[in-house]
Amino acid sequence: MPSSVSRIRTALARTLPAAVACLLLAGLLPQPTAWAAREDAPRRGQSARAAATTAAVAAPAAVRAAPRPPIVDGDAEARLIAIYRLIGDGESARALADAEKLTADYPNFQLGQLVYGDLLAQRIRIVRALGDLPDHDAAQAASLAALRHESDLRLKALRERPPAGTVPAQFVQLSASSRHAIAIDTSRARLYLFENTDGGLKLLADYYISVGKSGIEKSAEGDMRTPLGVYYITSNLDPRTLKPFYGAGALPINYPNPYDMRLGKTGGGIWLHGTPADQFSRAPLATDGCVVIANPDLRRILGTVAVRSTPVVIAERLLWVPPQAARAAGKSFEDAFEGWRAAKSAGDMAALMPFYAPDFNSYGKSLEAWRPVVQQDIVRAQGRPVRAKDLSMLRWQHDNTTETMVVTFGEVPEGIRTGPVRRQYWMRTPHGPWQIFFEGTIG
Repeated sequence: MPSSVSRIRTALARTLPAAVACLLLAGLLPQPTAWAAREDAPRRGQSARAAATTAAVAAPAAVRAAPRPPIVDGDAEARLIAIYRLIGDGESARALADAEKLTADYPNFQLGQLVYGDLLAQRIRIVRALGDLPDHDAAQAASLAALRHESDLRLKALRERPPAGTVPAQFVQLSASSRHAIAIDTSRARLYLFENTDGGLKLLADYYISVGKSGIEKSAEGDMRTPLGVYYITSNLDPRTLKPFYGAGALPINYPNPYDMRLGKTGGGIWLHGTPADQFSRAPLATDGCVVIANPDLRRILGTVAVRSTPVVIAERLLWVPPQAARAAGKSFEDAFEGWRAAKSAGDMAALMPFYAPDFNSYGKSLEAWRPVVQQDIVRAQGRPVRAKDLSMLRWQHDNTTETMVVTFGEVPEGIRTGPVRRQYWMRTPHGPWQIFFEGTIG
C-alpha cells in the first residue's frame, strides 16, 4: 500500500490544475459535467481558464439537469480514492471519466471538483503542485491549503487502516444495551462507527470529519477547539428545527462531562452534525468545536445509533489493540469495582466510603452531602446483594499521571428485576487507589 500511495502522490504532483482550480474554488463553474465530453477539446496553447469557461457556458441544460443516483454514505470518498489509484497507475483517461461522473453526482464535493480540474488541466499543461495558481489571493490560497490538507488526510486513511480484529483501547467493556459505539481519531480526521455484537465490536464504517478551527483540547467557551474524552450522545435533534448550516441533523454529546468539569473546563453545545447543502465536506480544521460529517455519512449514523446509550470517544490518536488487551488493561479497576459492590451489598459504610474520593462532587453535592444518599440506597436494598447489570466500562488516559474509568450499569438488588441506572467516574493516580469522584443516576 505505501508504494501505491507514493505513486498517487507523485502522479498528483505532476497532473494538477492551475486556472481551472481557481475557477472551481471561486464557484464560477457550477456544473462542469460537459467539459471532457465536448468534441472541441482545447488546443495546446489555449488558456485553461478560457477553455473551461467556454465549455461551462455552452454545456447543454439537459446535461446539467441530468438525474443523479441515490446518495449513500462513503460513496463519494470511495470513488475519489479509486480515481487517485487510477492516476497512480497512469490511467488518466479512465480517471478523467470517473472524475466527471463523480462531480456530476456530487457537484458540491470541492475536492472532487479540484481533482477533476487537475485532470482537465493535464491535457493542456504540466503544473507543479496541487492548486498551482500564479495569481491567487490570500483567500484562494487558504482554500487550496485546506483542500490539500483534506486530500492528504483521506489518503492517510487509505494507507493506515486499523489492524484487523482490533478495537480502540478505550473500549474496555460495552454492555449489550450499547448497540453501537463511535470513536474519533482527530489526527486522522476520521470517525469510526462500530456495532456491538455478541462476538464483540465490529467496525461498520469510517468517515472523514472536520474539527475545531483551533484544533483539539477544548478547555474554554469560545476557544474554537474540539474536546477530547469519553462522551455519550444525549439527543437526536430534528433537522426541521435546525438552521440549514447543520445539514442532515445533529447529535449533541455531554461535553463538559464530570471529568471536564473537575478540570475546570467550560463551554458546551458540542454536536456531531452535517454540512450546508452547498458544501459536501468542510476543511479539516473548520468548526467552532463540533465534529462535522458529510450529510450522506451523517444520515447513516443518525439511522444507526441510539440516544443516551451510544458512547463517543474523541482522541488525539486512537490506540488499536486486541479486545482482550483492552479488557486486561481494566483488570485493576474491575477489582476495585467489585470491592465497592461487595461493600455496598454488605451495607458496610465503613468499608464503602473509602471508595469515594475526598473531593467527590455530584451535581454540587460534596462527599459529606452524598453520604446520606448512599445510606438510603443501602436501606432500600433491605440487605439484598447488589448486582451490576449491563456493565459498561470506558477507559480514558489523557496523560501519564491520571487514569479515568467511565462506568455505566444498572444497580439492581438481588431478587428485583430493575433498578436505577448509575454512571460513575473513577480515577486513580500513580501509586494511588481507584476512587469515585462522581456518581449519578441517569435512568
